Formats: sequence, structure tokens, C-alpha cells
Amino acid sequence: MRPSAGKERVNSRGDATRLLLLITAEQLFAERGIAAVPLRDIGIAAGQKNHAVVQYHFGDRETLVSEIIAYRAHTSEERRVEMFADLMVRGQPRVSDLVRLFVFPLASHLDEDNHYLAFMSRYILENGGYSRLSVSSNTVIPSATASTVLGLLGRLLSNLSEEVLEERCMHMLTGTVHTLARYQAVLASGEKLPLPMDVLLEDLVQFFTSGLEASLGPATATANAAPDRGRAPSQLKRNTISAK
Repeated sequence: MRPSAGKERVNSRGDATRLLLLITAEQLFAERGIAAVPLRDIGIAAGQKNHAVVQYHFGDRETLVSEIIAYRAHTSEERRVEMFADLMVRGQPRVSDLVRLFVFPLASHLDEDNHYLAFMSRYILENGGYSRLSVSSNTVIPSATASTVLGLLGRLLSNLSEEVLEERCMHMLTGTVHTLARYQAVLASGEKLPLPMDVLLEDLVQFFTSGLEASLGPATATANAAPDRGRAPSQLKRNTISAK
């Protein structure tokens, strides 16, 4: 036996345990709340005898949350890259095309054994958005594609100030997560959705497209000075991309 063979098996077991803890934590966080679940309970639910196993693999709750997001966001990003490449081949995108690049990749998490949407819905409610996510951490995957998409939205909606566009994009992103999490919960309960999923997703795209393109109300119009037109919303660019 090669000297490194035993170490490779240990590493393989460690990777499997790490993934099991991620998936278990995601489900418990989704069901009970991120702040409400003791790290010890995650290890127990994952069938681990060492009750400090989560701290061993991840250190703390914040790192564990970032690792869950990085693990799931990789799937979203692969889908988004494929869609974006196809969109660029077809020519100048519309706002609805860019909204679709956020809605449909997130919908890839609708599988029965995937709790990412409910987890992210909890995260948004507990933290008021995405501002506490750290894109500087090595555990969070930055999405260059999503950043480019937000920049394109800024150019297509150049009548909006950065602040207004940022808030509307936040409506779109958080609304998509909450809505998809609700669809998933309905399906898990055995109930039927009012329409086929593909129809609901397309309608969601049109709904958020209309919201992004909506005319400004009197109060918003007064506050809407746009010195930074054509730029991606800064807060979303810093804190949201990695989660999508």
C-alpha cells in the first residue's frame, strides 16, 4: 500500500462528513431558523458521535452558512453561465431576458431533497437581506456573470438612480427566493400549484420585469438623481452575487 493511500481514505471520509454536515445544517436551518439551531444538534442529526464535529469542520456558524451558500450557488452559477452565453449569442438582451437569468437558475434548487430556497428565505428574514454575507471569504463564490448582468440592467434602466435600481433589484432577488420557497413547500405538502411550474416561472419573470421597468412615483422621482447610470448596484454587487 502506498504511504499516502491511508491519508487519501481519511480525506475522502472527511469530505463525505463535511458534505453530510452541510446538507443536514441546510435542512435544519430551513426548518427551524438559522439562529435557532445549536451546532451540536447538526452533528447529532447527521449521526456523528463527536458533538463538536461542526466546529471541527467549519469553525463557527457564520462560516457554515457561507459554506452552504457556496456549495449551492455553484449550481446556480453553472446554469446562469449557460443561459448568459446563449443570450449573448442572440444579441442585445431585454430586461426580461436578464431577469430570467436570476429566476431560472434559482429554480434549479426546487428538487425535493434540496432545502436551499427555504434556507435562503430564512436567511433573508433573519438578516434583513444579504448585507452580512462576506464575499471576501474564500468560502463564498463570487459570480462574475451575475455582476455583469446587474451592470447590463443598469444600462437598460439608465433612468433610475443607483439607489432606486439597487432597491428594485433587491425586491426581485428576495421576492424570487421567497416565492420559489413557497412553491417548493406547496409541492412538499402534496398540494398542487395553481399552474404548471414553467408557466409560474415565466409569469414571475414578467412580474419582476414590470417592477423593474415601472415608472417612478412622485416621492421616488424626487429622490431619483442618477449620477452613476450604467453601473451595477453597489450593495448587491458586494453582498448578493455570491448567494445566487
